[in-house]
Amino acid sequence: MAVEPPRSAGAEEAQVSLSQLNKRVQLLDERLDSLDSMVTAVVERVMKHTLTMDVVCPHCTRHLQVTVVGAVKMKA
Repeated sequence: MAVEPPRSAGAEEAQVSLSQLNKRVQLLDERLDSLDSMVTAVVERVMKHTLTMDVVCPHCTRHLQVTVVGAVKMKA
């Protein structure tokens, strides 16, 4: 068997900080996944209806109307 050389305190600290960094990255990934799920749910709800936005240009004061039509047709 090969004998491992003794580890220094710096190597152990680097291993601990690396494992902490790995855990933080995993937590961030989980948070981003749940944020993505929430945004997707909101967009699916909004896309069931027509969305109309009235915008006024700050430079020329023209009124612009933007309409986003959802995937479901509205009943008359």
